[in-house]
Amino acid sequence: MGTQSIIDTKQWRSLKQHQQEIAQIPLRALFEQDPHRQEKFSAQAAGIYLDYSKNPITDATLTLLEDLATSADLKQRTNALFNGEAVNLSENRPALHTALRCRKKAPLYVNNVNITAEIHGALQQMRDFVESIQSGQWQGYNGKAIRHIVNIGIGGSYLGPMAVAEALRPYWTNDVQCHFIANIDGSEFTEIVKNLQPDNTLFIIASKSFGTQETLKNAEAAKAWYLQNGGAEDQVHKHFVAVSSNQSKAQQFGISEANIFPMWDWVGGRYSLWSPIGLPLALTIGMDNFDRLLDGAHEMDTHFIEAPIKQNLPALMALLQVWQINFFGAQSQAIIPYDHCLRGLPAHLQQLEMESNGKRVSQTGAPIQHDTGAIIWGGAGSNGQHAYHQLFHQGTHTVPVDFIVPLQSHNPINDHHDILFANCLSQSRVMMHGKTLPEAEAELRASGHTEQQIKQLAPQKVIPGNRPNNILLTEKMTPQVIGALVALYEHKVFCQSVIWNINPFDQWGVELGKQIGDDIGDALANPQASTKQFDSSTQGLIKKYRNAKK
Repeated sequence: MGTQSIIDTKQWRSLKQHQQEIAQIPLRALFEQDPHRQEKFSAQAAGIYLDYSKNPITDATLTLLEDLATSADLKQRTNALFNGEAVNLSENRPALHTALRCRKKAPLYVNNVNITAEIHGALQQMRDFVESIQSGQWQGYNGKAIRHIVNIGIGGSYLGPMAVAEALRPYWTNDVQCHFIANIDGSEFTEIVKNLQPDNTLFIIASKSFGTQETLKNAEAAKAWYLQNGGAEDQVHKHFVAVSSNQSKAQQFGISEANIFPMWDWVGGRYSLWSPIGLPLALTIGMDNFDRLLDGAHEMDTHFIEAPIKQNLPALMALLQVWQINFFGAQSQAIIPYDHCLRGLPAHLQQLEMESNGKRVSQTGAPIQHDTGAIIWGGAGSNGQHAYHQLFHQGTHTVPVDFIVPLQSHNPINDHHDILFANCLSQSRVMMHGKTLPEAEAELRASGHTEQQIKQLAPQKVIPGNRPNNILLTEKMTPQVIGALVALYEHKVFCQSVIWNINPFDQWGVELGKQIGDDIGDALANPQASTKQFDSSTQGLIKKYRNAKK
């Protein structure tokens, strides 16, 4: 596509014209016109079945969206991603999270280093460590086996591993419990450790630089807690390990070189759970199940590379969201898993999508003239039905939804899963089908309301429908399926970045926040420091904090 903006292409103009036509046809009418619509607009891969029939699309829409992807060189950009080219242009480095889960051992070189060998070496290091913990061979300072793992990290070193650990709780071993600390707020640290004992607790410090402020401060608090509660300084190496690329800083902290697991510059934090960042996950589900997680992700990778766009799950989901954001004006996207164990997934996908595609300039530095990225939010179904689904059905905002649901529960109780599954389908149908004014009037009339009451109440009971949603169906939430599901969303985000010609692998807004946070932190720590460099609001609030601290 070169330097041309996507909105200046004939493909974009064709989609704008097509949108004006299809926007006039309600979704329920599209279903009435074609009894085979669901079969036509569905696809499956890697244990995931995608029903996207409840979107405002026809065969013509799909063809136009496919043309848009082709015009943006999606196939070529995808090959560049997998081949290790410098797709992260602003930092001149590849983004090879896919290599972390590649089950083939063919060499792949980055800066003349065979990263395949390094990856498999790290996986073996993880396996040896996990087996030593789970067998009880690894012991704390007084000879007790490790029973609690506390992962200290933030951002991608926290959200992905925590979400997947929760998703795979049915696969946890009985021997090890996993906890996560991310927030610099001391309340989180205090609540986690108050029920732990240092002699059977292991801390994982997950920080690529071993310098992330929140992570390092919590690591220091963990070390102090360990020493104040009976731990010995010369035994720190039995209770602290690190995942970092900064070996010297980790060793200065007291972590032995053998207990430092690698991280690489060619893996972004929010794409890193497949690496040793996933160590807390491997410790809870076992390394065999961690391998199955990688298998599922690799299966989705293969599908993404090989499947044509109209059968390609990541490409389809990306294009449908582009269709909603750029042509129908949707501002947000809800992720609603009808599976309690998946309740942490929306938070991980928030970071994955909003940190990746929350950009306002293109790869060339030119301002973007269209929306990029969506506000990602959501939570566990069916809880949301009694909270925010009302806005889905009758609000003034159109919120596309991804409903995620398994056919089988890990914990079947009576008819609970029947009801859960029925709720998921009902919410999807109501969003699409709605209730017309004549239907509302007939319903009220049948229940004995007067005509005056009907006139007043019927408009309030109208549900517009025509709200787009997808259903992602799985047989059961296994490690393979969870791996495929997370990889699906990773590739969806990448596809959108290609369409919008933005870099999904940097985060300069985050970096500026860290920099200014350090400056303000210095001013808070030193009451004599000048605050003249800050605006009046920041100055006033610093003054209030200093006074409160006195």
